[in-house]
Amino acid sequence: MLVNSLIISFKERPTVFKITSGAAKCSTTARAGWTAQNTRWILGTWKTAQSYAHHGPIVLDGNGQRRNYTLNLIEMTFNRKVLIGTWSEKDLLIVTKRFTQIDAVILPQDGKLIVSTILEEPYMMLKKPETGRIGNDRYEGFCVELLEKLSEKGNFTYEIKLVGDGKYGVMDPNTGQWNGMIGELVRKEADLVVAPLTITFEREKVVDFTKPFMAIGISIVIKKPVKTQPGVFSFLAPLSYDIWICIIFAYLGVSVVLFLVSRFSPYEWHIEETFNGPVVVNEFSMYNTLWFSLGAFMQQGGHIYPRSVSGRLAGSVWWFFTLIIISSYTANLAAFLTVGRMSTPIKGADDLSKQSEIEYGMYKSGSTSAFFKRSQVYIHKTMNDFMNRRPHVLMGSNGEGFARVRSSKGKYAFLAESSVVDYANNRAPCDTMKVGDELDSKGYGIATQAGSLLTEKISRLILDLKEDGTLAQMQREWWIEKGECGPADADKGDSKNNELKLNNVAGCFYILIIGLVLSLVFALLEFLYKANKDSRRHGVPMKQAIKTKARFSVQGGAFKDPRDLYPSAFAATVKGKDGVMPPFFRKSLTQV
Repeated sequence: MLVNSLIISFKERPTVFKITSGAAKCSTTARAGWTAQNTRWILGTWKTAQSYAHHGPIVLDGNGQRRNYTLNLIEMTFNRKVLIGTWSEKDLLIVTKRFTQIDAVILPQDGKLIVSTILEEPYMMLKKPETGRIGNDRYEGFCVELLEKLSEKGNFTYEIKLVGDGKYGVMDPNTGQWNGMIGELVRKEADLVVAPLTITFEREKVVDFTKPFMAIGISIVIKKPVKTQPGVFSFLAPLSYDIWICIIFAYLGVSVVLFLVSRFSPYEWHIEETFNGPVVVNEFSMYNTLWFSLGAFMQQGGHIYPRSVSGRLAGSVWWFFTLIIISSYTANLAAFLTVGRMSTPIKGADDLSKQSEIEYGMYKSGSTSAFFKRSQVYIHKTMNDFMNRRPHVLMGSNGEGFARVRSSKGKYAFLAESSVVDYANNRAPCDTMKVGDELDSKGYGIATQAGSLLTEKISRLILDLKEDGTLAQMQREWWIEKGECGPADADKGDSKNNELKLNNVAGCFYILIIGLVLSLVFALLEFLYKANKDSRRHGVPMKQAIKTKARFSVQGGAFKDPRDLYPSAFAATVKGKDGVMPPFFRKSLTQV
């Protein structure tokens, strides 16, 4: 600006710079040939002069300070400078063009980008029906929606073209040539690759990648094991068989101990009146002791209880034992009856590498294959050797891999990117699942030609879509909302799936029916035993005794006196005073 002011001054007053005397001496203060007036005039010209630069007009005030100035915000392209905004003291920063907008100068001559892609659900799919559709309208999927968002923000048009050989892109070690979508970029047959294309070191040697639009890792997918439904006797599952056996022995042991202490303790004996006179009785016979122990275990009452300190001590510890066992059993019962347990044969890559019964493979041409070839981790090297020795486990596509998993009946596992696995697990028939942790961490990116100015532009667009939540919403829409299996934990909150079914408790009904049938059988045996006993005691035929017992069983209270059962037999029995049977004799015959 100073030079510009001097030029203007020289043009307006040429005599200002004319020297009228000889050279000035340094020892004096006088300025020969130069006056202070000329100096002030030049300074004034400098302050009032106006000039222009790339950043706008330059204007100074009376004090020499710049005023009313505007700075231009310029973006540099490979062949020109583009004004994208201004800054001033009054309005501050004003952006007239977004940083993410792609300028037409870096686009092809026709203004349309050629996008190479590959058919892969849910990234790129053909719409149904396919007839009558042309151009980009033929496709749908996550990548199609991503392209729409990018073109809307970046102000560019594009044409989708499927890769000719149907491959992602690997280098032939013999020829050094790249195939697939990477090869099309290298040969400049496409401007972009928008697909589930993994960012790898080898690929970045020949093409450029934008910021990743999705984070992924290699996952293991297997056929979902059939849930183990609770069996008929699943109500026994809360406790192990060892515990059940110990409970049985504890029941028998407590019964024996209680029987012994009742026998040795004098407080368990008492006197009862019988036909033959008073007798000393102990109610804790072996049968009654077993019944008492069973009633206590089932938390039911009984008609007999221990009277002695030793008997009550034995009964108390048995009650405490049953309290803990029953509480523990009840706490675990619901989980065992309602939850179908799923046992997986493998838990992760470590289990997979240590066995050979379940084969495993991967897509033979892609980043997953390259990962196993480069990895120096022992487990990964072991798995890579296993797959290389069995070429039949390597698949031509991810779809073939999932189809083999479903048809192998649990004898094949497939290794693929986690996003592909998550999508496949959410599709009908919903019979696959992911196991273990991801083997690595990487991302999907948009590939461009090496050195392309599109890389930085599209990276900004992707970051913008990430920050406003668009990418997360798109992934949730295509993986979860459009899934056919629902969320992985959908069954947990469904009360219908948690309710007990008949087969969950069928064993209880079986035990009830068996118990009732056995009670009828024992009742019949008791009936015959008592009839036989009465037949011999009263000297009547067995047939008559059975008829008499049956008649009594039906009529019951119609017999006011036991002598009515066998009149002839009772005629010769001992009679009390006035021909009436004594009360204690009637008491002893209550079991008829």
